[in-house]
Amino acid sequence: MEFLGYRRSDGRVGIRNHVLILPACACGSESCRVVASQVRGAVNIIFNTGCSDVAANTAMSQKVLTGFALNPNVYGVVIIGLGCETVPHRELREKIEALTDKPVASFGIQEEGGTLKTIEKAVRAARDMAAAASRQQRVPCDISELLMGIECGGSDATSGIASNPAVGELSDLLVDAGASTMMSETIEFIGGEHVLAKRGATPEIHNQIIQICKEYEEHLAGAGQNCRAGQPTPGNKAGGLSTLDEKSLGCIRKGGTRPVVEVVEQAARPTKRGAIIMDTAGYDISSVTSMVAGGCQAIVFTTGRGTPTGNAIVPVIKVTGNKLTYQRMEDNMDVDVSGIVDGTCTIKESGKQLFDEFLEVCNGKMTKAEAYGFSDIAVDHVCRFV
Repeated sequence: MEFLGYRRSDGRVGIRNHVLILPACACGSESCRVVASQVRGAVNIIFNTGCSDVAANTAMSQKVLTGFALNPNVYGVVIIGLGCETVPHRELREKIEALTDKPVASFGIQEEGGTLKTIEKAVRAARDMAAAASRQQRVPCDISELLMGIECGGSDATSGIASNPAVGELSDLLVDAGASTMMSETIEFIGGEHVLAKRGATPEIHNQIIQICKEYEEHLAGAGQNCRAGQPTPGNKAGGLSTLDEKSLGCIRKGGTRPVVEVVEQAARPTKRGAIIMDTAGYDISSVTSMVAGGCQAIVFTTGRGTPTGNAIVPVIKVTGNKLTYQRMEDNMDVDVSGIVDGTCTIKESGKQLFDEFLEVCNGKMTKAEAYGFSDIAVDHVCRFV
């Protein structure tokens, strides 16, 4: 089974062909936004950190920024730094260049003499990359080249009985066809981690799944916090979810039933193909950010109450099993699987519907969040700013 993608020189395949305007720190974000607005084919992210951080937070920020640049949906990268950030733009550029031969350029606002001079140089660099990217054509690629991220947010009672099982069916279909899928949100495994761990392909993976849940709770306890204070969220409770255990059992349904072949750290690139788990926060935007940094080319996002969230680098396909939500937020929702609830279609039929939609998006169909140009980024931190 094939799709049409952009073959990169490192062998990976993108389903989009972006020039990424990447800030090295928060102070470069607005200049990046202006540059991207001037070049067709360019996208930018708004980054809220990169300075005044402890070492572990800086390492995570660098991991995410580097992962964004390496994502196969990105053709080339233009970095803008301020000049006094923790990791200067040149150093970030060198990190990226050591891992890929994509075109990369970088500029520092203080060095160039201010915003306008920086923007002028960055626009020229981005324009040249966009022109080169436009000459690259889509080519037939095997479905095994795909890595789909799985996310949920704004969940309600229909999530666990409709949209999550439908996406679980989609995950199984993709894995059976040779592709890979990635589920995250470790905190939303808690209470159901023993069920999820049974899918571990080896005893070691089984134990890893249990361990990441244990470590998450211990991390919060060390700061005098309890994960159940924020999970389920007020919106989850209003939508009919009463406990974290209940939410977790619904959450893990969207990962399907196939053996979990690998558990990876936050924002890390998988080394195996199949069903994968990434150890991330439960905050949906943060989880998507980490999975994009890990190389996912697209995200399938289930929601019961509805959400407009999107990502500049990868398409986010919004799926709901709540008919009222689809009707109220049709401008944001991509797929309605509420037929599972009213009995007009089965989970298997909805999974096949999602499979077809996913391949269409991989072949170039824009999601609704993409059409709006939405991009939400949140980098998980282990410690307060300093």
